[in-house]
Amino acid sequence: MDSAISASLRLQAKACLALGSPFHAGLLDLAADDLDASGPTAALLGPWAGQDLRELMAAAVPLRLLGGLHDLVLSGDDPALAAAYPRPGKDFNAETAWLQARRAITEHAPRLAPFMDHEPQTNEVRRSACLLGGFLTIAKETGLPLRCFEIAASAGLNLSWDRYRYDLSGTPWGPEGPVLLPTEWSGQLPPLDAQVRVVHRQACDRRPVDLKDEVLRRRLLAYVWPDQFDRLDRIRAAIDVALANDVLVEAADAVEWTARAAGPAPGAATVIYHSVFWQYMSPQSQTDLRQTIEYLGVGATSDAPLAWLRMEPPPQNMASMEITLTMWPGGEERVLGVVHPHGARVDWTG
Repeated sequence: MDSAISASLRLQAKACLALGSPFHAGLLDLAADDLDASGPTAALLGPWAGQDLRELMAAAVPLRLLGGLHDLVLSGDDPALAAAYPRPGKDFNAETAWLQARRAITEHAPRLAPFMDHEPQTNEVRRSACLLGGFLTIAKETGLPLRCFEIAASAGLNLSWDRYRYDLSGTPWGPEGPVLLPTEWSGQLPPLDAQVRVVHRQACDRRPVDLKDEVLRRRLLAYVWPDQFDRLDRIRAAIDVALANDVLVEAADAVEWTARAAGPAPGAATVIYHSVFWQYMSPQSQTDLRQTIEYLGVGATSDAPLAWLRMEPPPQNMASMEITLTMWPGGEERVLGVVHPHGARVDWTG
């Protein structure tokens, strides 16, 4: 038994419940009980034994377990497990599902273990609703078209942020289309009248998700919580938009790619952005990336500004998310708002 791993499962269960997934909350509590009893969950999570609670949460170990099980469901390779999982119009409960999940952990351990070896790549498309105010602020303040560079883009769904339709507590923005991103918006609205024109898009990820690959596409869906049907519908629609626009994500190291690709250019505002990525970097990589971006900022001018936009938890509180914007010339850093991890709510301060 590893008390820290058990604590991480129970802590994530509370987060899932607070974020609207009672199904996953129940599964994680039952998984913690199983781990405490030295059941099959203990062996599957063995690679993380000895880590402390903060390390386990930073590595998103409980989410890796949930993703692995959901991937098995989506594949159809375990019909009994799939039958116990949520579906629209069907009653479900975590206790029934856990009986099948516990069996599946034993039977499919050789498949689950490699799936869980890589950190989650959620690519939650409604995070674009959190980042939107930052993009609009940059466009309004610079009066320039945007060159957009996304770090750790996963499948690149948030690279198409300006192609989506938004509902900010009843106020619309963006073109009509298949992807609608509603969010509960409080505080002053961002500058919705800003002239937005994206003239360049580029993205990288250490391990990009190729949406043309059925297995990788399913992996992306696996990290969307199965009892949140609206999120599943949105990500499927966003995948269609990405495929229709041939969105590509380059396999590259974040620091090297940023230094090589994302420098300022005349006649446009260059925007380097990322969401829920910082925690997965080592402290040294965080330092290296920050220094790289700051070095690029030294070369920014009023005709070639550089912006660093991010949706990340502040160091002192991993449970919350902030939208932070730094712009050069000048290097002024501003917290623009506090947001829901899945984009359901934005408390905007500007």
